Amino acid sequence: MALGEQTMQNSRQEPPSAWMRRGACPTLLEPMQTGDGLLARLRPPGGILSIQQFTRLAEAAQRHGNGIVEITARGSLQIRGLRTETVQPLAADLDAAGISVPPGPIIELSPLYGIAPDEIGNPAEIEALLRDKLAAAFLSPLLAPKLSILIDGGGTYGLAAVTGDIRVTAVSAGIWRVAISGDEQTALPLLTGSPDAAVQAVGDLLHLLMSCGRHKRCRDIERGALLAAFPFMEGVLARAPERKDPEAGTLALPDGSSVLGLSPRFGQIHASELISFLGSAGVLGATQVRPGPGRIFFLTGLDCRSAATLAEMASKYGLSVNRSDPEMSIAACAGAGACASGRFQTKARAEKLAAIAVELLDGSMVVHVSGCAKGCAHPRSALSIVGADGGYNLMLDGVASDIADAQIAGGDIDSAIEKLARLVKDERQAGESAAACLRRIGKYDAIKALRQG
Repeated sequence: MALGEQTMQNSRQEPPSAWMRRGACPTLLEPMQTGDGLLARLRPPGGILSIQQFTRLAEAAQRHGNGIVEITARGSLQIRGLRTETVQPLAADLDAAGISVPPGPIIELSPLYGIAPDEIGNPAEIEALLRDKLAAAFLSPLLAPKLSILIDGGGTYGLAAVTGDIRVTAVSAGIWRVAISGDEQTALPLLTGSPDAAVQAVGDLLHLLMSCGRHKRCRDIERGALLAAFPFMEGVLARAPERKDPEAGTLALPDGSSVLGLSPRFGQIHASELISFLGSAGVLGATQVRPGPGRIFFLTGLDCRSAATLAEMASKYGLSVNRSDPEMSIAACAGAGACASGRFQTKARAEKLAAIAVELLDGSMVVHVSGCAKGCAHPRSALSIVGADGGYNLMLDGVASDIADAQIAGGDIDSAIEKLARLVKDERQAGESAAACLRRIGKYDAIKALRQG
């Protein structure tokens, strides 16, 4: 059966040139062609914008694009609907606003660095050292566009669940650990030492990657080469303590101020709504905007009363501050109409899913709604609903590119999701989460239930 939602092609766009080609990582000056025009992605040094800068970014998105501003799963900002002739004016407007975008790999920092109550080390200091000491290496065309460097200040709030090629994590005062290829629990540790030693280790890794060939990732480095460069590799890391990643809602800080985490619906907000909301936030005392992983941005500089006021206003602007909001459990990509690869309208499907399958959205797992098998919105295992020829592929616990546990015809997807939600509702034991319930039922019985009338 053909899909009910047809992929929309933007035939008015010029054919993408080499610098717009798909498959590369989009940047401010090298955007990517998508279904609704060109997509630019950016992350300023330190990952922080003032309220005024974020407002001017939204105004530029409205002036030069289609007005859609997105926050990615890794906390970068995206501006959609650009045209070839508006790319340079957008960059000029951002530069005039004092928003710089350094060349080379994106460096991701704990979003609450410098203010988190129990932070161990300051990631901004490590970033400054990396950019100073490794500036030449960062410019090498041999480095992979998607190479990721994470700097985690430790403490309760950080980047524990975010995967990266290179992780630099504070483990005690003045001591940092360098690890590769994973999140906090799975990355392979190479070295623990001073800030200078950590920066030197990152430089050694970059040169190893360049010696391996063009666009290699840390997972491609042979173990023998790692041992030669890091003879005292720490081996397999013992299970790290559980840490919370920052999430939507209000966090009170020891100095009496508050941080407010806000999540745009499915990571997307229109510039006009964002500008209006930021105007109110500025009046109430907000000073900074800090985009973070999980498609969340944080406002700082608030007192508890102003944070509560903004939290009450948020829903009027398509923002959520409720960490238990069912929609927070859904990761949806741009989908048809916004992405040339999208096979269905993912945002509409996600909204329908939130209405008919709340039993699946208790926060215990991610439901990934992906327009195609690339799985851009959520690269990790999830309950995945993926656009495919004639309908949808369903994976109960997998990534978008996995072999489907079930193939669902286009018109049957709502019924299938409702059956799965009803199965969880009927079979869930006291105190059991939706994810735990599905694991206990098992894939075979769950898929069998989907096929029953």
